[in-house]
Amino acid sequence: MEAPASLVGQYLLAMPGIGDPRFERAVIAICAHDPNGALGIGVGRLVPRMGLHGLLEELDIDPGKAPDAPVHLGGPVEPQRGFVLHSPDWIGEETLRVGARWALTGTLDILRALADGSGPRRWVVALGYAGWGEGQLDDELNRHGWFTTPGDDTILFDRPAEQRWSAGFDSAGIDARLLATGAGRA
Repeated sequence: MEAPASLVGQYLLAMPGIGDPRFERAVIAICAHDPNGALGIGVGRLVPRMGLHGLLEELDIDPGKAPDAPVHLGGPVEPQRGFVLHSPDWIGEETLRVGARWALTGTLDILRALADGSGPRRWVVALGYAGWGEGQLDDELNRHGWFTTPGDDTILFDRPAEQRWSAGFDSAGIDARLLATGAGRA
């Protein structure tokens, strides 16, 4: 199976038994994918005991109008760095457009906008990201470690994090409970 040319705006869903505990039942929204590599934000797990208000207070930003939403484990790379994956109705100077579906911002201006009520309509906050070097993600896809499914705003913005993995498979008509963790022998 050959990897698609670009996975931007799609989800990567970790297959059972992927072999890396950091990615068990992972749901990663792919924000950049080209011949040089890929970058995604994990949206399937939460940072324990951390909400947006606590994060804002650590950054000396008054939470203001922002709800105390959960903070996601965005990935194992640079876990101290924050990102907001959001609807494209708010764009800052350093916002990356993720196809026509989403936008990704990693600067303090979006956190200030969330706090004062002028930010995007829909969003998730994450710490860290998942990154792949040149050809690495394509190789992993060819080894069947990941399943891809089209990005879906309902899964991202309306489902609790712990339901996104199975919801991603459901959207492709697959019952995740029936997935095997290993291969058989013939």
